[in-house]
Amino acid sequence: EILFNQHSPNIVFHAAAYKHLPIVEDNIIEAVINNVHGTKNVINASIKYNIRKFLLISTDKAVRATSAMGLTKRLSEILVQAYSSKFKNKTTILSMVRFGNVLNSSGSIIPLFRNQINQGGPITITHPDVTRYFMTIPEAVSLVLYSMYISKGGEVFVLKMGKPIKILDIAKKMISF
Repeated sequence: EILFNQHSPNIVFHAAAYKHLPIVEDNIIEAVINNVHGTKNVINASIKYNIRKFLLISTDKAVRATSAMGLTKRLSEILVQAYSSKFKNKTTILSMVRFGNVLNSSGSIIPLFRNQINQGGPITITHPDVTRYFMTIPEAVSLVLYSMYISKGGEVFVLKMGKPIKILDIAKKMISF
């Protein structure tokens, strides 16, 4: 709350979360504390300080979640929707945006593969048939900003991600370069 009090922001982009699957799976309690309780704290501070708009940055892994990370993000989304309903006619508009993997971001497979290739391999792939949706960093930024702009409260914005790409195909392309 100190930042809210000192800087009086108008909008909040809430992106703070443990989002790397292995880290979350090995530290489920910490993930719940950070991802779910952290979201609740930021929502409460946003409402208390009359933030105009709050946007949760979520993930496609929250859809029919099968991992602790996806579940914690889904719980965070449910919190946003619950608070949005409860405070519908108040100052703060709460919504969320959900998307897939951002190419070349810190959590992306690209830096991991690059690192593994630079070390002489091997490249680790969980399964040859695994596919993921990807977007570029500019696409992700545009989606976040546009979602914030059009939000009215309680929405879940989702980017049309096109066709999923095989992780194996990405690895092969990176090796061939």
